[in-house]
Amino acid sequence: MNEETKVIYEKPIPLKNTYNAPYWDAADRHELNVQKCNTCGIYNHPPGPSCANCGSIEVTWENLGSNITGEVYTYIVSHRPFLPGFQNDLPTVIAVVHLEDYPDIKIIANVLNGNAETVSIGTKVKMVWVEATEERSIPQWVFA
Repeated sequence: MNEETKVIYEKPIPLKNTYNAPYWDAADRHELNVQKCNTCGIYNHPPGPSCANCGSIEVTWENLGSNITGEVYTYIVSHRPFLPGFQNDLPTVIAVVHLEDYPDIKIIANVLNGNAETVSIGTKVKMVWVEATEERSIPQWVFA
């Protein structure tokens, strides 16, 4: 008799709401969807009800695909968990990633398997997706 071993995702699972559903629907398909303002042309991340730059509610979504790369713009290395479930990921590299093909977009990111010795400003990274549940994939980053 074979027993299937399934890893239990212990971290909080982000919830979809009216403003971020297109982002999470795309993430569940392993794609990055980013909100863009039709008025000023600025990308908004994280998404919200209106443009963070000009306040316009005229926002749409742009699918950037699944091959997302970038470089670390800035970062911190945390040696304590901020939320339950993160205690096994220490130290945690929390970075702001500047997207390679979209220079106007910066995304807050967890860099998996990173530490103070392996990350620096300018480090190349790529987006990967972690299957939290059968319904939810969470974008994460690894060294490129």
